[in-house]
Amino acid sequence: MQTVNIDDIQLLLAVMPHNISDHLMKELDNGDLLEIVMDLGRPPEARFPNREVFLGDHEVTDADIESVVKRIGSFSGDNRAGLTRTLHRISAIRNREGKIVGLTCRVGRAVIGTAKIIQDLVETGKNVLLMGPPGIGKTTILRETARVLADDLKKRVIVVDTSNEIAGDGDIPHPAIGHARRMQVPTPTLQHAVMIEAVENHMPEVIIIDEIGTSLEAEAARTIAERGVQLVGTAHGNSLENLMMNPTLSDLVGGIQTVTLGDEEARRRHTQKSVLERKAPPTFDIVVEIQERYKVLVHPEVATAVDSVLHGRESQSEVRWMDQEGNIVKEQGAVLHEPQRPSEAKKQKLHVYLFGINRPILEQAAHEKAMNIDITDDLKKSNLLITTKNYFRRKPQKIRDAELLGIPVYAIRGNSLQQLRHCLDTIYTGPRDQVVDTALDEAMNAIEQVKNGRKEVELSPQNAFIRRLQHMLAERHDVASRSAGKEPARHVKIANN
Repeated sequence: MQTVNIDDIQLLLAVMPHNISDHLMKELDNGDLLEIVMDLGRPPEARFPNREVFLGDHEVTDADIESVVKRIGSFSGDNRAGLTRTLHRISAIRNREGKIVGLTCRVGRAVIGTAKIIQDLVETGKNVLLMGPPGIGKTTILRETARVLADDLKKRVIVVDTSNEIAGDGDIPHPAIGHARRMQVPTPTLQHAVMIEAVENHMPEVIIIDEIGTSLEAEAARTIAERGVQLVGTAHGNSLENLMMNPTLSDLVGGIQTVTLGDEEARRRHTQKSVLERKAPPTFDIVVEIQERYKVLVHPEVATAVDSVLHGRESQSEVRWMDQEGNIVKEQGAVLHEPQRPSEAKKQKLHVYLFGINRPILEQAAHEKAMNIDITDDLKKSNLLITTKNYFRRKPQKIRDAELLGIPVYAIRGNSLQQLRHCLDTIYTGPRDQVVDTALDEAMNAIEQVKNGRKEVELSPQNAFIRRLQHMLAERHDVASRSAGKEPARHVKIANN
């Protein structure tokens, strides 16, 4: 692979305090530098692919952080900033008063050849979605794809650049995107609006979009695809199955709905009466799972792959990787899926984000109950946020972000072991599966009644977590829902919009 531009690592080092940059220059392999971490009261740290290095014994001070902040661009709503006409990204960590107490300075690189592994896919004109864990190289491939489509294929390409990660900071886009045009997004919550604006005002043939993460952005992506504009984008998640079971983003691959079959049809299919079906044609025709740098798994027909996952059939996929000479090696394969049933689809592993909750206490509660829970620091990777009722009433930004992303929020009375035990019993144990299944089946029946003309249906009283799932189910089926009554009789009402 040819590194076109390390984006001049010297420009990033120039904004660092001298004691940090001097230590970093001594590292022989700074061409592989991933990021520099500065946390108040701790030694600065350089992170490489396979190791981490402390940059001296000097602890980071307020003055060190302030000196960096003064030399970079302003921070956006997602606490990200950059250096003008570079691909470097600086992210801030703030305390409760909003003061910056930590910086993560990620090195941005433009690499020619990264798009080669998917170039034949994007050349077909089909919509292509890239998935993979953070730091695997999704944005790097996306950036190079924009250049290839604009320069080599001479297409009208617009990059919707939410945090200036694709085309760099400043008003002039980085040369790495070639002749592609770039539209910046004022705040992450407006990304969906800029996506639509790009299509309506600038007549693109291709839209490049990074980090589709909300239902509004998923809807905007579908609108763009229906207008005949090619989409190449990325989304959070590691696999097609993860995306299918994500209520916020499942529409990207057609959406999943519960269908009740008649007795005869259920016997013919040899299935239960309640089955999962794809709701609509997928927004993206091709899904590419980035498993490692320069190794991907391609689902060339997303509609067929989703149906195969739901019905337990075999689906075709292709593994691709790049050898040391830069040649693309392809290997066809088939995957046999276990059939997905509605009850099984809900029994996902918990990826929990904690807000105001003592992590060791939750870990102790999970250990006592032999539960495998992943506690994550990335809200977008979670499928549940646990907080206290005091925090929930104040509605801080993280809780508002979770609600915007469609992530259920579970509020407990106090930050105690007993409360967290009860929380896990309610949302995760075996009896809970039966309770949730029954509650969601009741909600699904109510949705069908409303769609068949009934004005409103009241559901049985449920706890806050299950009510949130019922609201999400109603939203997915385009009907209105609201909570009514007081605890413990609080319940959901399903109605026409």
